[in-house]
Amino acid sequence: MKLVIAEKPSVAMQIAKVIGASERKDGYVQGNGYIVSWCVGHLLGLAEPESYGEEYKNWQKLPIVPDKWKYAIKQSTKTQFEILKNLMNHATVDSIVCATDAGREGELIFRHVYSMSNCKKPFERLWISSLEDGAIKEGFENLKNGSDYDDLYKSALCRERADWLVGMNGTRLFSTLYNSDKPLSIGRVQTPTLAMIAERDLLIAGFVKEKYYSVVINCGSFSAECETTKDLERAKEIFEKCKLSRAVVKEIKEETKTVSPPKLYDLTALQRDANRLFAFTAQQTLEAAQRLYELKLITYPRTDSRFLTEDMEATAENIIHIVKNKFEFARLETGFASNIKPVMNNKKVSDHHAIIPTANVENADIDGLTDTDKKILWLLSQRLIAATGEKHLYRNTTATLDCNGILFFAKGKSIIQSGFKATEERFGAFIKQSDSGEQSKEKILPKLSEGQEFAATAKLAEHLSSPPKAYTEDTLLSAMERAGNEDYETEDAERKGLGTPATRAGIIETIIARGYVQRKGKNLISTERGRNLVKIVPEPLKSAKMTADWENRLTLISKGQAEDKAFMSDIISFVEDIISKTTVNEDMKETFSSREAIGRCPRCGSPVYEGKQNFYCSNKSCDFALWKDNKYFQAFKKTITKAVAKALLEKGRVHFKDLWSKNKNKAFEADIVMDANNGSKYPSFSLDFSNNPKIRR
Repeated sequence: MKLVIAEKPSVAMQIAKVIGASERKDGYVQGNGYIVSWCVGHLLGLAEPESYGEEYKNWQKLPIVPDKWKYAIKQSTKTQFEILKNLMNHATVDSIVCATDAGREGELIFRHVYSMSNCKKPFERLWISSLEDGAIKEGFENLKNGSDYDDLYKSALCRERADWLVGMNGTRLFSTLYNSDKPLSIGRVQTPTLAMIAERDLLIAGFVKEKYYSVVINCGSFSAECETTKDLERAKEIFEKCKLSRAVVKEIKEETKTVSPPKLYDLTALQRDANRLFAFTAQQTLEAAQRLYELKLITYPRTDSRFLTEDMEATAENIIHIVKNKFEFARLETGFASNIKPVMNNKKVSDHHAIIPTANVENADIDGLTDTDKKILWLLSQRLIAATGEKHLYRNTTATLDCNGILFFAKGKSIIQSGFKATEERFGAFIKQSDSGEQSKEKILPKLSEGQEFAATAKLAEHLSSPPKAYTEDTLLSAMERAGNEDYETEDAERKGLGTPATRAGIIETIIARGYVQRKGKNLISTERGRNLVKIVPEPLKSAKMTADWENRLTLISKGQAEDKAFMSDIISFVEDIISKTTVNEDMKETFSSREAIGRCPRCGSPVYEGKQNFYCSNKSCDFALWKDNKYFQAFKKTITKAVAKALLEKGRVHFKDLWSKNKNKAFEADIVMDANNGSKYPSFSLDFSNNPKIRR
């Protein structure tokens, strides 16, 4: 029997149907020589620091760098893991097929289960870009050797462990240094992303508008403008010269411009346009694309490629024909022959080609889709038509006019050939969006000739400079994708960027969920807590370029072009360096705590706060507490008040002049001494009379 392991139950069922496994069992289906089962995303993950030793319950015990990595099976998925483990090691199973999503994280999901099950059986890899029946059949006819993806697995392990090392150590370091009410979440990718947003917001907040001026002359059928100036007196001087004068055409320049069709969509480009046109979040777009993929209506969405492979020409032409017949916006009145060649380039296809619709769209009930899914399918269909369309040609005309020695410029633009722009404009009208593509009304100049004169009237215009724009998910995704690419002049260079197309949406949602960023309409705005966090984090930890360099190294590891051990060694050194060199910004020390800290925990060093019934350690993994109605204190007719708790935490003891002795029926003077590290859950107490003046005498 051959065991096939998919990433999700829905995908497993589609595979099972194609390969003839139809007998339902508990956690799998079987038949035709196959057993098909599934993971439920990540069935297990890296263990918590405490699993490496009790000392790591103390958040100040840093750095945490495991010698041997440990994993924990999630309680919610334990049953399915046991099913997979039993199947993998069952005597009737002689080989395994990894059919998780064909990408870095899909590889990691399978390999973890394989490793934790102590399975040694050979396995093959199903690597497909579509869940169409034909693609699944072809994939099973051409299964890859599992070891071909060892480098991809190494890259995935490095990503997972690097994120853990930076996240665990960074979060504990800054949370304890700044007595934070709740953990200050630090992440290898999330922190540089937050820094970009916070820095943009600070630029906007600190922006001072400046006035500048221009003079416009009206020549009847057109107008011309001189160069702007910040000097009001100079602008007035130009205005006075030209307010009632004549302008002479000195020069006319005409230039024909060509705009090539857009590329096909990768995930990031799709998310950007969906945000711009429909205000979808990156996460909403990813989820919609994943649903459409599982419905077999589009190809694999988690791709960073914008091209098709050269053997897909016939497939692409067929899908273009289907899309044109299916969607109103794809049926151009004039029509044009699609040009497939520009969207095909084997060298620019990585693990997966660009996202396009599949042939299943032809018979699909589009009206039955959710509104979000429908719009994403529209976008992908429109882009396929536009990307294979004709070039857009237009003519730029610049006329230079002389008005009393001052040069003015008039610009015009006229369309020669609409090309693919006609598709974009038709789509814009279909979705009733005015900003889909460049749809501003073109300014056309009248026919002009050198030496031609015009009567001119002038107007002085005052302008204000504009601040930078806040990030939207569209522009943030673009910035994340371009991070670290400043040194490259061509698109042929290996792209870096913060995160990957598959993870960027999750990063944005994470910094929002943790209260560092909030959505205001389409804009992403950093919160005060987010900006304060950026202030205290050292530059290397929030450097977009450094993080992009790491991401690039992960890509190289997946291709066998870089060493995983060297990468991990550098990450460990980076973490150790951050811990050893970070000092507290005293001005920011109390920024992240709205409560008064009574003192420091004698066990883990974390802040201790007052609750209704006790004084408790803020470290959730530490169980230290001082109960107000402590029985030892009650025996002497005392309670642990705020002042008593402060003394115990600061000095380990508290002095009383009026402790009550039940046996002697009178008060006495002594210290109560606390032993917090007695090996018990609760601290113990004892009496010390060394500070009693009567006894000293």
